[in-house]
Amino acid sequence: MPVKSRLFNVTLKILYTLIFMDSLIEICLMHPLDVVKTRFQIQRCATDPNSYKSLGDSFRMIFRTEGLFGFYKGILPPILAETPKRAVKTFAIAGLGSGLTEAIVVNPFEVVKVGLQANRNTFAEQPSTLGYARQIIKKEGLGLRGLNKGLTATLGRHGAFNMVYFGFYHNVKNIIPVNKDPTLEFLRKFGIGFLSGTMASVINIPFDVAKSRIQGPQPVPGEIKYRTCFKTMATVYQEEGILALYKGLLPKIMRLGPGGAVMLLVYEYTYLWLQENW
Repeated sequence: MPVKSRLFNVTLKILYTLIFMDSLIEICLMHPLDVVKTRFQIQRCATDPNSYKSLGDSFRMIFRTEGLFGFYKGILPPILAETPKRAVKTFAIAGLGSGLTEAIVVNPFEVVKVGLQANRNTFAEQPSTLGYARQIIKKEGLGLRGLNKGLTATLGRHGAFNMVYFGFYHNVKNIIPVNKDPTLEFLRKFGIGFLSGTMASVINIPFDVAKSRIQGPQPVPGEIKYRTCFKTMATVYQEEGILALYKGLLPKIMRLGPGGAVMLLVYEYTYLWLQENW
């Protein structure tokens, strides 16, 4: 193999590792917001004594009753599924198609993650990730009522997010002129990436709420209330109002706004570096 080809392969491996680490760090830093988002999405009414009154109240209650590790419930599934997925997607951006494909891959991990995040016991009292996955498979199987429940909602969530996220970013990036100042150009790209992540979050959160309701604990144990994506959305709307479909939006934006900006910045500067050096 020519020296240049070997160097290129080594460079790609290094870049893949860096992106992998970037995704891992982002997940570890932002996971508490994901836990809070899920808790908001599965609570059904303000009169529930366990409901959270605000973002600050949710952080205080989780820390007080579940400890620091309560914010990291269900972190292993996204590390196993999201981190390699993001690294691959950075080199092969493909809006809706990639979203639908990744949804099929990550959905079982999402089922486990949501179940663990919904558990309000202390971190030491909750089952392990593998143990909880085994419980689901044993009781409900691998199908659409078991480890793959909520698949249609996950398809909608990921498909809508990626379609808006990448479509908005590339269209707006071509409209706003490139700045010759490196700092201002960095801010331009970061701002567009942040807006892309925010817009995509606003568009796809009804699917996210439906997914959390389907994959999380049902209101009456042993009785399945939330089965399919659009029926769940309709039920939530009828019983709780339109705003209930946007529960958890603030922590979602706080996580995916900056996270979306960082991922696209890594892609842009990696692509630029490869163009200049290869």
